[in-house]
Amino acid sequence: MTPITVRTLEDLDGAWGDPPAAATRLIATAHKLRRLPLSALQAEDLRLLIGQNIGLSNLVPLALELLRNDPLAAGDFYEGALLKAVLSVDRTFWAAHDELADQVRAVVAAIEDPPSLLAAAIAAFDVLRPGPDPRR
Repeated sequence: MTPITVRTLEDLDGAWGDPPAAATRLIATAHKLRRLPLSALQAEDLRLLIGQNIGLSNLVPLALELLRNDPLAAGDFYEGALLKAVLSVDRTFWAAHDELADQVRAVVAAIEDPPSLLAAAIAAFDVLRPGPDPRR
């Protein structure tokens, strides 16, 4: 069996084919990144793909690996841009992947003084934290 990190999103999620002729730079880049081995994806690549909700079940764990070592990984943008993309993933993903949500909370907890650009995303993500069952 081939290790997941040598596989591509196209291997794992199916091929998209070539981007349309009039594709934006974002769409063309997403198509290109889906053809790279997961191990070749950098912080900016993960930020872009996660920000577009592409390959989340395969990419969020990779992003968390990177964020555990560098919680404020920037990619090509601002400090914490990768974390912001992860925090902004739709709540339905987190509901189905609560173990990954716990890992995100651990990454956030390790940041002593989060940049102001992350404050709203951290607060919104924390709202997703499961609370006591209201039926009890």
